[in-house]
Amino acid sequence: MSSGKDRDGDGATTHFGFSEVPKSEKAARVGAVFDSVASRYDLMNDLMSGGMHRLWKRFTFARADVRPGQRVLDLATGSGDLALGHARRLGDAGLLVASDINAAMLTRGRDRLIDAGVGTRIEYVQADAQALPFPERTFDCVTIGFGLRNVTDQARALEQMTSVLRPGGRVVILEFSHPALSWFRRIYDTYSFSVLPRLGRLVAGDAESYRYLAESIRMHPDQETLAGMMRDAGLVHCTWNNLTGGVVAVHTGYRP
Repeated sequence: MSSGKDRDGDGATTHFGFSEVPKSEKAARVGAVFDSVASRYDLMNDLMSGGMHRLWKRFTFARADVRPGQRVLDLATGSGDLALGHARRLGDAGLLVASDINAAMLTRGRDRLIDAGVGTRIEYVQADAQALPFPERTFDCVTIGFGLRNVTDQARALEQMTSVLRPGGRVVILEFSHPALSWFRRIYDTYSFSVLPRLGRLVAGDAESYRYLAESIRMHPDQETLAGMMRDAGLVHCTWNNLTGGVVAVHTGYRP
């Protein structure tokens, strides 16, 4: 989705919402957004989705199919919802790594997981999904929830996820996507660009961060394009499931 000439070219740009920015600046700008919203992140998730995000994550758990004794990496772990579900399925066996590029979000997630009684069984790693600090073929499952669209180079991140998977392991991506029906898209656009920024201003004191979040969803690849990017990264049997009419999609792919 970048408009730059190549992934690493000097002066290449990418999107930050509807704006074009130098690739070198995007991570810092996204970081500032999440620094701003971290303290109200969970409350805003409930308000924005009417609680539906919990059902979307429940479906993601089913696709991840984590089992005791496996090794799991949760990227963009945020406040830890997916990591908590994985921890409960793994029990005392296996390995769970919760990772986020943003220190404020990783700290919030760690605190919530400790409060839930599972935090001491989890390793916490602040890391960029584009440069994962793990050996190849380490994990049975890699998940990322509502984080891929914020990555500067999504293709590179997908390659990194594939690299750290064991053969037969799976990547599961939960992300906002593109509603299938035109009439629903119009309603969704009105909600995203009129209601969300106002909600962000009233609850989180930050309308602009939620305007960016709405814009970033529109710039994210559609379902078929993302599945193709997963195949290009080396994954096979790449499929997706639309949830809530395509507002959200869960993509799954396997390392051969």
